[in-house]
Amino acid sequence: MSTIGPEIERLVQLLARLPGLGPRSARRATLELLKKREALMEPLAAALRDAAAAIKTCGICGNLDTSSPCALCRDPRRDAHLLCVVEDVADLWALERAGVFRGRYHVLGGALSALDGVTPERLNVASLASRVAEGVDEVILAMNATVEGQTTAHYLMDALAPTGVKLTRLAHGVPVGGELDYLDEGTLSAAFKARRSL
Repeated sequence: MSTIGPEIERLVQLLARLPGLGPRSARRATLELLKKREALMEPLAAALRDAAAAIKTCGICGNLDTSSPCALCRDPRRDAHLLCVVEDVADLWALERAGVFRGRYHVLGGALSALDGVTPERLNVASLASRVAEGVDEVILAMNATVEGQTTAHYLMDALAPTGVKLTRLAHGVPVGGELDYLDEGTLSAAFKARRSL
């Protein structure tokens, strides 16, 4: 027998689907929302409703914004000759938070994965080739350091090679402030392979 009503149970189950929240965290979050209905739950519900109605996928880069083209694609100060390819919008947002890139972006919408059935046709690859043909000088492949990310980077290198565009990748290896003793073998291996002379 359940100690909570179906509406509350549904809220817990929906929150548990969010990344980083398991059933236990979802129950705690639900309880906090219910305790602070007027101050937290009602404004959150309104914000979710507004976002669901207003958010669009940018028709150029794949970013999420309230307009298409998005604010990044409309910004004339960004270098249109540099294109950074990322797997997901979360990666784009992370790079923007870091403030290290002032070019344009291209969101693939995932990474190649034979196990999950993600093929090149399911990714935003065709429009990438079109964008490169419009005068891009350099394509930066900012794929995650996973097997799927590296497979995707190799696929894109092969697919874009005939265009003659300069292709670069983000460096992988020891993070700033990282201690060797705490790093996994894959990170250490990537750091050794990407070493450079001083």
